[in-house]
Amino acid sequence: MHLKDKVIVITGAGSGIGEALARRFAEESPAGLVLADLNMTTVEGVAADIGAIARQTDVSDPDANKALIEETEDRFGPIDLFCANAGIGFVGDEQTDPSDWDRMWQVNLMSHVHAAKHLIPGWVARGEGYFLSTASAAGLLTNLKAVQYSVTKHAAVSFAEWLSVTYGYAGVKVSCLCPMGVNTPFVRTATEFEALLGPDLIEAAAVADAVVDGIAHESFLILPHPDVERFFQNKANDYDRWIEGMRKLQRSVFPG
Repeated sequence: MHLKDKVIVITGAGSGIGEALARRFAEESPAGLVLADLNMTTVEGVAADIGAIARQTDVSDPDANKALIEETEDRFGPIDLFCANAGIGFVGDEQTDPSDWDRMWQVNLMSHVHAAKHLIPGWVARGEGYFLSTASAAGLLTNLKAVQYSVTKHAAVSFAEWLSVTYGYAGVKVSCLCPMGVNTPFVRTATEFEALLGPDLIEAAAVADAVVDGIAHESFLILPHPDVERFFQNKANDYDRWIEGMRKLQRSVFPG
């Protein structure tokens, strides 16, 4: 799918990958571009720069997702591409309070479910529609310091896969974006991950370029970091060996 003359919604569009997607998509002359974010100040700034529409949206709220979709379609017509990009992350383990588990579950997974609930029937009826899920390399591999992030991103990958399998023959296209280290405000403030990600972060603009290319080719997995495909293949080829390798990495990067 090409983006010219398409109606597009991006959540989490106020900064980071979402902002980069918005700026890159705007270059493709969409018919309508709606940017949603919990932080209205930041998303309004991005929207003003590129001539898009800004909406304050808490993606964890089912009613807010419904309103975002309905308002967009009332203004521009049917949504062609919905980018479920909003996400959160923090360090945690099995001791983390259940409320923190639930918050990340609602944002990183259930927001995708809420959006799809209102998009899929219309897309199936039209015979077309595109869902872009922003997951993470952690959703294919793991994150050594953040179990909630890993689990919810695995779930996001799984949900995107299920949508593609279930509705692909009905004309619904699905891509799942799984980047690794990206130079975003979130990563720059997550100092606990510095030892793992290292200095070689790619820019969010490069991720956006990869997304445009991936959507043009209607690829399910969009992997801006080539190493992720190799790591994922290693995991599939010998799961036990991969787990042992990750254990060694855990001890070397985060001793004690």
